[in-house]
Amino acid sequence: MSVVLLSTIMYHFQMKKEQKQLLLEHLANSIKKRRLQLNISQEKLAEKCGFDRTYISMLERAKRNPSFLNLVKLSKGLELKLNELLS
Repeated sequence: MSVVLLSTIMYHFQMKKEQKQLLLEHLANSIKKRRLQLNISQEKLAEKCGFDRTYISMLERAKRNPSFLNLVKLSKGLELKLNELLS
């Protein structure tokens, strides 16, 4: 595990609820922006990732906190490296 990833995980456990929500909103914006750049629907992205369309919708509205494995699937579906999705 990289030092950057480990420090990010440690920082996550020390964050307040408001800070976590801001991170989820940033991720939501990144997902939607990239999906629109690819000119694909939520349904198409869900199909590429093996998710349900409603899950993509909830991610784009910052209503779900995806697991690490789902972030990996999502980054592949969005044709990005994981660090690009999270930056």
